[in-house]
Amino acid sequence: MKIAFIGGGNMAAALIGGMIRRGVAPGDLYAIDPNADARARSEQQFGIRTGAAADAALAAYDAVVLAVKPQVAKDVATALAPHLAPTQVVISIMAGIRTADLSRWLGGHARIVRTMPNTPALIGMGAAGLVATSGVDEAGRALGSQVLGAVGQTVWFDDETKIDAVTAISGSGPAYVFYFIEALEEAARRLGMDEQQGRALAIATFAGAAQLAAQSDEPPAVLRERVTSKGGTTAAALASFDASGVKEAIVRGALAADARAKEMGEAFGKQ
Repeated sequence: MKIAFIGGGNMAAALIGGMIRRGVAPGDLYAIDPNADARARSEQQFGIRTGAAADAALAAYDAVVLAVKPQVAKDVATALAPHLAPTQVVISIMAGIRTADLSRWLGGHARIVRTMPNTPALIGMGAAGLVATSGVDEAGRALGSQVLGAVGQTVWFDDETKIDAVTAISGSGPAYVFYFIEALEEAARRLGMDEQQGRALAIATFAGAAQLAAQSDEPPAVLRERVTSKGGTTAAALASFDASGVKEAIVRGALAADARAKEMGEAFGKQ
């Protein structure tokens, strides 16, 4: 498996590091980035080959991962198009960029996997949703699973519109978790704890509860009920959350993220 990356930022670094940990040889990886500092980091951290721009060397790779900001997607894809082979799989991790638009910018390239990983991929605990165009065969899908699976869990979808929902749930989701941790830390401060104490308890609670949910066959609602004694402290907190509409606010926030992803796709697709 030989993989080339267009863009050498944090997510590309996470994927490269994950693949090397899974046994992919550094010599089979290639990172292209116009930024000299980014290239130097890739070379020093992973010992892989780097380049400043797409070139004929790309033809030797099984897949090309587009790990750039969506704002530059059209320019990057247009520059990449002359160097792609029809058999290569293009894996896009760009938020909001639709496969039809990407294919158009790539000169009609038909083998595209669109995916949305999240930042826990940086520690090998990511979650990514993927969808493939009709031109991607089982081998191409397996390649997408190997690349994204190197840094966490993968979930495949048949409907591309669901990738916007993935963006809203798991792509943006870590920020929601950090937001709640911030709130617990603030509560701890108001209750007289120092910063270190509050942070330690908040993070350990989230990590432990998430692992309990992952390892349990029961739904989160049942696990929540088991912590909640009638008339007790947890019940008081949850009643306050319900009175403030916290659950519905979280749902509305995720729906807003989904809507924004769709707006981005519309806007970038007009280019």
